[in-house]
Amino acid sequence: MNKETKIFIAGHRGMVGGAIKRNLEQKGYSNLIVRTSSELDLRNQADVAAFFEKEKPQVVVDAAARVGGILANNNFPYQFLMENMQIQNNLIDASLKTDVQKFIFLGSSCIYPKFAPQPLKEDYLLTDSLEPTNEWYAVAKITGVKACEAIRKQFGKDYVSLMPTNLYGTYDNFDLQTSHVLPAMIRKFHEAKESGHLPVTLWGSGTPMREFLFVDDLAEAVVFALDNALPDYLYNVGTGVDLTIKELAEVIQKAVGHEGEIIWDSSKPDGTPRKLMDISKMHALGWKHKVELDEGIEKTYAWFLQNTQNYKEVKL
Repeated sequence: MNKETKIFIAGHRGMVGGAIKRNLEQKGYSNLIVRTSSELDLRNQADVAAFFEKEKPQVVVDAAARVGGILANNNFPYQFLMENMQIQNNLIDASLKTDVQKFIFLGSSCIYPKFAPQPLKEDYLLTDSLEPTNEWYAVAKITGVKACEAIRKQFGKDYVSLMPTNLYGTYDNFDLQTSHVLPAMIRKFHEAKESGHLPVTLWGSGTPMREFLFVDDLAEAVVFALDNALPDYLYNVGTGVDLTIKELAEVIQKAVGHEGEIIWDSSKPDGTPRKLMDISKMHALGWKHKVELDEGIEKTYAWFLQNTQNYKEVKL
């Protein structure tokens, strides 16, 4: 790429898309195309096709998705399956038809089987059954990975899928009904502290292990993939380090300054026991994360405090 390459960032108002846009702008890329969901409904095939015919982007980054935690995935399975397939199918197909040479598809570690060996290697895709609480989202993302692989195989285009581990950071979703575990904990501990250090009740046993990546590090990985011709179709993006949900809660509690009790509600589901990514393929190419968890949580909480009146809450 050069600084004038025409890049369409789908989903630029989300946490991930926003981080990618800021990264590219900081590096001097001046020809970025973005559209809000009210300007372009990515679920509408005809509208997406017309947009691509008119704008003719050279590079596309797909950071648009219907996302949420266990509760949202469980309660809205049809939206998580269908809307994600509509968004990605329209973007991938329009990119192929308008001769977009480079496409970055972003997925999630939940595409891998629930009980796959740890750490998760890219080769484990489709080797066993998925985690039931988010299989709808996972199935949609797997179809996107396979569509990009098929285009590489059949048409020789540089379409790459990046599978990040659990992401967090500035501009995250802090809605307690639809957010992921880390931002939900930040909000719960903050509100409990503000109310006199009340006890905080958290889902599950606290024993599952999770890996977390600061969103700016994912943005660096995306730009790395744009700047280089990656030899394979699928790459994990993460830190290669995980911790228990209980340990995560303690790190966040300390960062927030909450001094009350933590109560674990073991009647609630835990999800997959462990999800650690094997990131050796990206490391071998030269990319590595920079922001460690303690620093990332402190940055995220500082941003949360500055935006308590207008932080994002995603409603379904």
